[in-house]
Parts: sequence; C-alpha cells; structure tokens
Amino acid sequence: MIMLWCLQSYYEYSKDPRVLPFMENYFRWQSNLPDSMLLKDYWENSRGGDNMLSVYWLYNRTTGYKQWLLNLAAKLHRNTANWKQKDNLPNWHNVNIAQGFREPATYYLQTGDKADWDATYNVFNLIRERFGNVPGGMFGADENARKGYVDPRQGVETCGMVEQMASNEILLAITGDPFWADHTENVAFNTYPAAVMPNFKALRYITSPNMSVSDSKNHHPGIDNSGPFVMMNPFSSRCCQHNHAQGWPYYAEHVFMATPDNGLAAMLYSEAMVKAKVGNGTEVSITSKGHYPFEEATAFTLTMVKSTSFPFYLRIPAWCGNAKVKINGEIVKQNPSPSAYVRINRLWKSGDKVELILPMQLKVDTWTSNKNSISVNRGPLTYSLKIKERYVKMDSRKSAIGDSKWQESADPNKWPSFEILPGSAWNYGLTYNGQDPANFFKVVKRNWPADNFPFTQDAVPVTITTKGKLIESWKIDQYGLTDTLPQSPVTVNSKEETIELIPMGAARLRISAFPVVK
Repeated sequence: MIMLWCLQSYYEYSKDPRVLPFMENYFRWQSNLPDSMLLKDYWENSRGGDNMLSVYWLYNRTTGYKQWLLNLAAKLHRNTANWKQKDNLPNWHNVNIAQGFREPATYYLQTGDKADWDATYNVFNLIRERFGNVPGGMFGADENARKGYVDPRQGVETCGMVEQMASNEILLAITGDPFWADHTENVAFNTYPAAVMPNFKALRYITSPNMSVSDSKNHHPGIDNSGPFVMMNPFSSRCCQHNHAQGWPYYAEHVFMATPDNGLAAMLYSEAMVKAKVGNGTEVSITSKGHYPFEEATAFTLTMVKSTSFPFYLRIPAWCGNAKVKINGEIVKQNPSPSAYVRINRLWKSGDKVELILPMQLKVDTWTSNKNSISVNRGPLTYSLKIKERYVKMDSRKSAIGDSKWQESADPNKWPSFEILPGSAWNYGLTYNGQDPANFFKVVKRNWPADNFPFTQDAVPVTITTKGKLIESWKIDQYGLTDTLPQSPVTVNSKEETIELIPMGAARLRISAFPVVK
C-alpha cells in the first residue's frame, strides 16, 4: 500500500508511462485473490482504506469504464476493519485510528451514501471526546489508547501525526469541508514540528502536549509502550523514521487544489507555486509568498500567457472573523465568513496580485474535562511555556531497539541520539482569570529567521509574555513523567512572575495545557 502511494506521487511528478499499467496489473492480481486471503493481517486490515484510495486514483486516470476496479474497491472495503461502529473502534492503536478513520469517507466516493461520510466524522469526534481534550489537535493514545489515560502528558506517535495530516488532506479533497484544513494546520504547526530535531536527523516515538523531560528511560506504564520512547533517536521505532518524511511532502501536495468549476483553491497557506490549467484550458501559474502561520498576510501572484476567466478560491480559517481580500491593492472582500471560502471569479491578467489578510487574535481555550486547564492561541498557533532545553548527546548504538537496531554503515557521530532535559522550571500555572486575552498576554514580534526555519526556541518570530506562578506540588511522577494536571484553580503561595511562551511547534520541552493559579 505504501509503495502504491510512492508510485502515485512519482507519476504525478514525472508522468512515467510505466506506472499506470504496473498498478493495473497489481490490482488485477488483488482482484483475483479470494476474500479469505485479502487484508487479514492486523496492520493491513486496519489500513485497507489506503489501498482503496489507490484504486480510485488509478480509476480516475485510465480510459474507459473499468467496473472491475470499482468491484475491487468494494472488495477491499468488505475486508477492511469496520470503522463505521457508532460507539467503538476496531482497535485503539493511535496510528491505525489516524490512518484508518477516513476509510468510510473514501468509500463514499463510490457509494454516495451519507452514512459512509458521517462515519468518518464520527470516529474523529469519538477519539477526541474520550482522549483528545488537549491542545495540538491530536489525542492521548501514546501507542494504544487506554481508559483513564487522558491527561496532556499522554502523547501520540510521530506516525500518528503524519497520518492524521495525510488523512485530513485527503478528506479536504473528498469533502471540501474547510474543517479538515483547519485541523491539518493544528497538527502540522503545533504537534508535528517538535517531534523531530531541527535538522530532521532524530525524532521521538512519543510526543505529548505537556512534556517536561525527554530522556532515554522506560516510562511504561505512564506511557504505552515500553522502551526509550521519549528521547530523540535516529534508530528507534523504524515506522516513524520513515513515516515522518512523508508529512511535509503530502502537505505540499495539497496546498492548492483544483475545483469542479475549472478553478483553483488555495487550501493550506504556505510559500509555494502551482501550475494548472483553468477556465477553458489556459495554463496559469500562481506563486504564494508570506510567513504564515506567524504572519497575517499571504500574497498570491498570477502569471499566464493570456488573460483568462476562472474562479480562484481562498479558504478563511475558522479562527479568523475579520479577514480581508485585496486585488491589486484594492479591498474586494471584508469580514467574510470563517470556516468558508471566498470565491473570486473574474478575468485575470498576468501580474494580478491577490492579498489575503488574516488578523490573528489571542484566544484562550478551556479544557473543562481536563482539570479546567487552559491553552493560549494566536491564530492557528498554540503557545507553550518556554523551558530551557539542555541537550545531552547519547550513543545511538546503545539506544537503537527492536524493529530498528543499529545500521552498521551509519556513522554514529553523524547520527547521535539526544536526551532533552529541563534547564529551568516547568511547573507554572497562569494567573489568568477570564479577562480579555489582549490585556493579559503581550505579543512580541521578532525578525524572521535567516534560515527560514522558525520552529526552534531561538528562531521563533512571535513570542508571548504573560504572568504565572510556580506550583511546587506539581512534580515529576513515579514514572519519570510530568505529573498529571492539578485541578484548576490551584491555590499557591508562590510569587507571580513574568514568563515567556513560544509556539508549541518550537517547544521540544513544553507545557501547553496550563493549570490556572490564584
């Protein structure tokens, strides 16, 4: 299934004529297998939706009506785990959920049955109602979700983050629902970047919203599974080593999308360029510039050989209630509806410039089902306590485990592991009492980093200062983990201090769900 996706991406890039007949031959082999031999392994059974999507991909790129491909998709659906249960999941493995929950909506492409569509939304909501009352968009399953383990010190595999992003992007294409773009951003900007080292040469198996230590110890049963799963390691948990590299490429593939009315939609804001045929078949190039999600403006420049009419869509995020759209410097749309699209249908000429301005307001979320903790947001970014990170270089040969082991051809000096230990206090609560966030939090803007990588403590271009107090009773627990949250509000005798918050994605040690103190 994974190699099918590699072939699809390769074909979309290269148009290599060998890909389509190769995939067709493989699917003919699959279609001739009896049901008793198809998708019976635990992993493939949970993730059969990936295979179905590849069948539909091929169907849409071959000539003639190939009913046998649709029959194969129905067969794959029949033999895939049941993701249509109302109050239960076929299993509670975090990656299976993030990867498998979209299977019913994928099958909806063939059936048109609203029950298939609804089932995917149901699974998304079910896992978050039980385990996802935390900032960052994911859920506290560690490896497998366990009843009662719902605190933000529980985490998710790096694989789970990447698969959640991919599923969201696919669902955005299937449904057009801007919700899936909003959620993609939540995971991509807040949870995912801190799961890896800035040079992408080591990662953590498990990353949590509240994580004040990232060492090489075994923290089971505080987190599930057993092993050095919260250290930065290039040779541990082979699944994540490969899977993390798919996160940003799949994101890039979905920045722009085609629309049914021969237009283009800007779905995920990033510096990018797309070439596409629009309107009556004219090729247009659109280049986007801007430092979203840290800055508020993104500019799109259109280039084409001749002027042409087509609709251009801009997604308005759910968090933004006062957006503006300018064309060549003039406002054409003001305060459009959040969680919707602005559609601009006009005669475009080469050099036209569209500017989308998304003012970013401060917002506080209260997690009532998680001890009344709060999280702080500016636009799509969630902010975490800035904890001094002390990196301890380790020998990767000693910490490589199980399915990974040490690769003899690798130079251990070029591929070290790291523990990240706190060099400052982490156990702060905020003295927030419900006032206007603009009066309690101060936004501090800094220069954009020269290397264009904003997800490190020293490089973040936007920070927040605020007030908090130490909670002396909130400590590291018996499993060596950040202890579970105290119930807010917490009465303490410590002195109020000014503390600094940085974007959650840049905080490899972090407190993102804060107790409220008085």
